[in-house]
Amino acid sequence: MVIDGWFITALIVCLLSTGACVVAAVLKKKPNDITLLSMAAIELFLLVFLVASIVRSAGGEPIAGEPWEFWGYLATAMAIPIAGFYWAILERTFWSNYVLAAVGATVLVMMARMAQIWYGTATLHGTASAALGAS
Repeated sequence: MVIDGWFITALIVCLLSTGACVVAAVLKKKPNDITLLSMAAIELFLLVFLVASIVRSAGGEPIAGEPWEFWGYLATAMAIPIAGFYWAILERTFWSNYVLAAVGATVLVMMARMAQIWYGTATLHGTASAALGAS
């Protein structure tokens, strides 16, 4: 996988969010401004990443993998913080902070997969073919 600035930024934002949410959950705090704003930070990052991806793609930088897969991952990743936010608003218990912590971890994994798709490294098809001994 290619580690670029986008992934490093996602790593920082998502790990800070996940850490804040886990600490709040362990302390049995209800969702608060810090945990909810951490969802907003992830969503804001994803919005900036969306715009940058559109600009990169329109500027001629090709997506090495399947474009539909990249855009599908991005759309799904953008929906997850919104769903987590609403979950936390509707269920105001400390358990919601665990859900919010899972949002950060999930988005981070999805960003790693999007980097693989964009740069064409470790594609699922290539990995399956190599495992089966196909060429």
